[in-house]
Amino acid sequence: MKVTDPVLKDAQEKMKKAEQNLQRELGNIRAGRANASLLNRIMVEYYGAPTPLNQIAQITIPEARVLLVTPFDKSSLKDIEKAILASDLGIAPMNDGSAIRLVIPQLTEERRKELAKQVKATGEEGKIAVRRVRREMMDKLKKAHKAGDLTDDDLHDLEDQAQQLTNEGIKQVEDIVAAKEQEVLEG
Repeated sequence: MKVTDPVLKDAQEKMKKAEQNLQRELGNIRAGRANASLLNRIMVEYYGAPTPLNQIAQITIPEARVLLVTPFDKSSLKDIEKAILASDLGIAPMNDGSAIRLVIPQLTEERRKELAKQVKATGEEGKIAVRRVRREMMDKLKKAHKAGDLTDDDLHDLEDQAQQLTNEGIKQVEDIVAAKEQEVLEG
């Protein structure tokens, strides 16, 4: 949808950010297969400073359910292993002296259903974020109308466009959630 009004453009950008945030959140949900984004939140104590794991090691996926973490500096291997153990991943790292292997366990049917519920709940938060942006947008449009910057017809047209934007945003969120749900249930 082509948007020209600055208020609607701003809202459209905020809705895109809400979608990106949703995708990031869903990327952290383990679906039974290896995904490098599982390690995004892990910080490693590297020379006294907390450093994101992906900045001090190469993360590859040699098999469907295996993550291979190869540090750029071999001396940081123990620190990386310690950080993975301390995280909420729930996967035991296997250190072979030069790299760390993380084998993602197969999910049970019950765990898949739990994760699907978690995906839906995260999706609802995404929809709420989109609706919050819509409410802010409508408030700005009504203030502009009260101030005399918009005519009644302009306000009505912009409100219709705002609703269209919101519907598109909600549809995007639903599509993202449906794809992740299918990934979790199929594994």
